[in-house]
Amino acid sequence: MTVDDTAARIRTTGKPRFVSAQDVAHRAGVSRSAVSRAFTPGASIAEETRKKVIKAAAELGYQVNDLARGLLANHSRLVGIVATKPEVGFRADLSAALAKALIRRGSVPLLINTGETKDELAAAQQTLFGHRAEATIILSGSPPASFVDLARRNGQPLVVIGRSEPETDHVMVDNSAAARLAARLFVARGFTRLGLAGSRSATPSIVEREQAFCDEAARLGARVAVARGTDTDYAGGLAAGRALLAGQPRPRAIFCVNDLVALGVTDAARTDLALTVPGDVAVIGFDDIPQADWLAYRLTTFRQDAELMAGRAVAVLDARQRRPTGPLISERIEARLVVRHSFVPKP
Repeated sequence: MTVDDTAARIRTTGKPRFVSAQDVAHRAGVSRSAVSRAFTPGASIAEETRKKVIKAAAELGYQVNDLARGLLANHSRLVGIVATKPEVGFRADLSAALAKALIRRGSVPLLINTGETKDELAAAQQTLFGHRAEATIILSGSPPASFVDLARRNGQPLVVIGRSEPETDHVMVDNSAAARLAARLFVARGFTRLGLAGSRSATPSIVEREQAFCDEAARLGARVAVARGTDTDYAGGLAAGRALLAGQPRPRAIFCVNDLVALGVTDAARTDLALTVPGDVAVIGFDDIPQADWLAYRLTTFRQDAELMAGRAVAVLDARQRRPTGPLISERIEARLVVRHSFVPKP
């Protein structure tokens, strides 16, 4: 069988069909079992036969059916990446980094968007567990505890990123240390009227950043005005920025719970009130998304390294699969300060 034969069959029947192992066997002039052995590491096969099979497979565009192999071995190689709004902010970078890390591992990433309604959530759960994913990675945000419970009941290895769940392996950035450092840096510059631009989404990471910043500022004798947008997005930042900057006395520096919020705060300051950043109000964000380095913002922020976090999460997953009953694994990663234009610490 040639590539032209396959194309002609599709045109005739109107139904595409993947090149099969039998097609490869026919072209190479070997048995079907020889094709299987050629693609099975460690299997017994003459080198000349293996080369004939590999050559025929390349000519036909054949790929091993990993899904079928996984079903036979009761090992799907699918790994679910569960997130709410995976397209937003740092979650988009982290989802992409996880997909790359899982592919390098030899796994098949399956992105599950939980949606925001009960029906969407039920459909997401059915997709993940109905496909018998071998493991699940849950991102920070608002995926509910039901995902964690279902993973446990199905015997899945589970890694949670950006939040801590009881009896669950997790990878977290050190939100508290970064937020406390932001408060200390502001006060060290002589700023004692501070603002916190938060979010009513109240995800675990957001709550930790808010509490740590306010606690440290209070310890240092600074006053903090708090405003929260509906979500941790640009619109939420605009709303929080307008609320903070419309009042008097106006905060001299604002810590934002993520970069999207910080961009909204910055535009509220410059567009609504014709304030300069950092001349009239200094701004620090969190995440270091690509937009933070845009010339319009040049945002000082705390960097979450998506590639590093993804690598750690996959390493935790590997460790859990090697030792299913081992002790819980907890990874905490530093969020490094990236200084740009919106706030420059005192030397």
